[in-house]
Amino acid sequence: MGAGGPDEDDNRWPPWLKPLLREQFFAQCKLHVDSHKSECNMYCLDCMNGALCSLCLAYHKDHRCIQIRRSSYHDVIRVSEIQKYLDISGVQTYVINSAKVVFLNERPQPRPGKGVTNTCEVCDRSLVDSFRFCSLGCKIVGTSKNFQKKKRHLAMASDSEDSYSSSCHGKMNNNNKVQSFSPSTPPPTSVNYRTAKRRKGIPHRAPMGGLIIEY
Repeated sequence: MGAGGPDEDDNRWPPWLKPLLREQFFAQCKLHVDSHKSECNMYCLDCMNGALCSLCLAYHKDHRCIQIRRSSYHDVIRVSEIQKYLDISGVQTYVINSAKVVFLNERPQPRPGKGVTNTCEVCDRSLVDSFRFCSLGCKIVGTSKNFQKKKRHLAMASDSEDSYSSSCHGKMNNNNKVQSFSPSTPPPTSVNYRTAKRRKGIPHRAPMGGLIIEY
C-alpha cells in the first residue's frame, strides 16, 4: 500500500460497520425525550448518524435500519437481520429468546473453562469448535493484515525460542559426553590391594645394625 493510500482492511468491510461497533446504544433519545419509546436501539446503515429510537425511523424511510438488542449487558443483533448485509461466517452465534444472535464486540474471558479446546483468536473467549471469533469486532481485528502479521511474528518467535532451547540442551549433552571421555581414578583392584599391603612394611635398621623386613 502506497503512502497516503486507502487502508485495504477498511475497504474489506462496509463503511457502516466500524461506526456501528463504536456506537453507544440504549440511551434516551434527545429528540424524543417525552416519549416512552425514546430508547435508542436502532441504527441506519445508510445515514450512519448515530443510534436512533423507533420514532426517529420516520425520517429514515426506505433506509436499511437494524435493531440492536441486549444480552447480559452486551449489544447483540439478530442473525436474520445482519446476515443480509454482512458476511458473519466464523463468528459464533447464540440463541437468545428463541432467536439466533451475534455479539457486536468482544467479551474477554478472564480464564477459559476446563476442557476448552477452542477459543476466540483475538480475545481468547471459549468458543464452539467450528467458530473462530466471538463477535463481529473480533472478526474485524482477527482478519486484519496487521493482526495476521503479528500472529505470524509471535509464532516465528516461539519456534525460534524452542529451537534455541533445544540447541542449548543438545550442546550441554554433548559437553557432558566429552567430559565423560576423561578416565576417572579406577577403584583399587585386588592385585593393587595386595601389592599395597605387601609394601606396607618399611625397612628399618635395627639398633644392632641388622636389617629387619616386615611382611
